[in-house]
Amino acid sequence: MATGGGKKLWGGRFSGELDPVMNKFNESLSVDKRMWAADIRGSKAYASALRAANVITVEENVVIQDGLNSVFAEWENGTFVIVAGDEDIHTANERRLTELIGSAGGKLHTGRSRNDQVATDMRIYLKDAITGLSHQLKELIGVAAQLAESNISLLMPGFTHLQPAQPIRFAHWVMSHVAALQRDAERLEDLVKRVDVLPLGSGALAGNSFGIDRALIAKELNFGRISPNSLDAVGDRDFIVEFLFWASMTMIHFSQLAEDLIIYNTLKFVTMADAYSTGSSLMPQKKNPDALELLRGKSGAVIGRLNGLMITLKGLPRSYNKDLQEDKTALFYVVDTMVDCIQIAAGVLATLTPNAAKMRGFLVTEMLATDLAEYLVRRGVPFRETHHVAGTVHGGILVGYEYAGRRGGATGGRRQQTIERPDAGRVAVAAS
Repeated sequence: MATGGGKKLWGGRFSGELDPVMNKFNESLSVDKRMWAADIRGSKAYASALRAANVITVEENVVIQDGLNSVFAEWENGTFVIVAGDEDIHTANERRLTELIGSAGGKLHTGRSRNDQVATDMRIYLKDAITGLSHQLKELIGVAAQLAESNISLLMPGFTHLQPAQPIRFAHWVMSHVAALQRDAERLEDLVKRVDVLPLGSGALAGNSFGIDRALIAKELNFGRISPNSLDAVGDRDFIVEFLFWASMTMIHFSQLAEDLIIYNTLKFVTMADAYSTGSSLMPQKKNPDALELLRGKSGAVIGRLNGLMITLKGLPRSYNKDLQEDKTALFYVVDTMVDCIQIAAGVLATLTPNAAKMRGFLVTEMLATDLAEYLVRRGVPFRETHHVAGTVHGGILVGYEYAGRRGGATGGRRQQTIERPDAGRVAVAAS
């Protein structure tokens, strides 16, 4: 990490030295160095635009492009050396480029500000991250759908208010979470078009005065649109807030999935694989669903990053302000967390074992009360009356009906939970 002196990109106006504490407080390379590839890609495209605008010569462009390729290789090979004075990823890359190619490196920043540079880097980085996350999320949806398909006939108790409500298929419960994840996938796909906007060429705030062809840059960097207003472009972080909201909503869905599975694991409806469980340092018998508890817990941390950035943005005047340096800490944390959480969720579902016997044991006949009410509706009784009748049956009072399950009736060596009807035989849970 750079914490000392060195020539600053902005140092010409200053005669005094920066306080070492301020230098450390101000630096962001320790955070934003992960954008090294995006920064170099942006610089290569900008150099091409400078050449097209006759700001640099053909020879200078070749030298700059070769130099940037060398800097890229150093990062890729792990040989790039950070030195004192490397304030951020832009400073570090330009410093190294100039060391390699000399004065031509100093021409690269002509007409460019770190304001439009960092905004571009972040959009390049996030577009790549979204591509990976989208692929992961679709794989997770596939894993969940396979779990449902493999257990299509398995019945379980459905709950409302954490109370047994009606019999449902285990697959129906799984697919309820798939439905939420599909919305998350759609939101992420929809977000791309607002990330896919090129800010480079906006300068510090007032645009570029060297006739840069922004369409050329957009084509080279594979951006679909160009920002229409330079003042807005350098300070716009809406796309990060939107991404953090997407992540927060997705994590809420993960938290709900985890909560369900923690309860079902406790009830022995499902068994988690050892690969996603841990034990107790004191109690040898324990097998804890830590993967699920961490999914649930990390949702709060992700939501906190969203809230934090929105509060940061709320009080900012127009254009770029150094407050925006804090956006990267939130963005990178959330990207990393989402990568891990999607992978963990997929692993848990892929190795989950449903326990049919335990689920069947919870399918008590009282859960057929709604079926009884609907049966009476079909016999011409108003629903409000049938609701009362079925509720009375639940209390075991109604004459003419009895719970075969309470009598201990058995079919095939196991309890068959049904309601006997004098005129129509039995209504089985499986027919509910």
